[in-house]
Amino acid sequence: MFKKLFATAMLLAIASPAFAGHCPKDVKAIDAALDQGTSLNAEQLAEVKKLRDEGEQLHKDGKHGQSLDVLHQALDMVGIKH
Repeated sequence: MFKKLFATAMLLAIASPAFAGHCPKDVKAIDAALDQGTSLNAEQLAEVKKLRDEGEQLHKDGKHGQSLDVLHQALDMVGIKH
């Protein structure tokens, strides 16, 4: 049982930096899409910006899994596959 828990903990420790590196790429992709212009209305645009900012803050707080969830919502709204 201990070996399984240890293996799981090690896997999470190794994967965490990979998640951490992905968040800034998603933020940049969202920013690029917004800079290019979108067909979103004002309300949708405000929601994308809110999600982008929230995702960036979660990344800074070390909550990379949550950050990716939020950033992926914004990516979906601007039509970018993740």
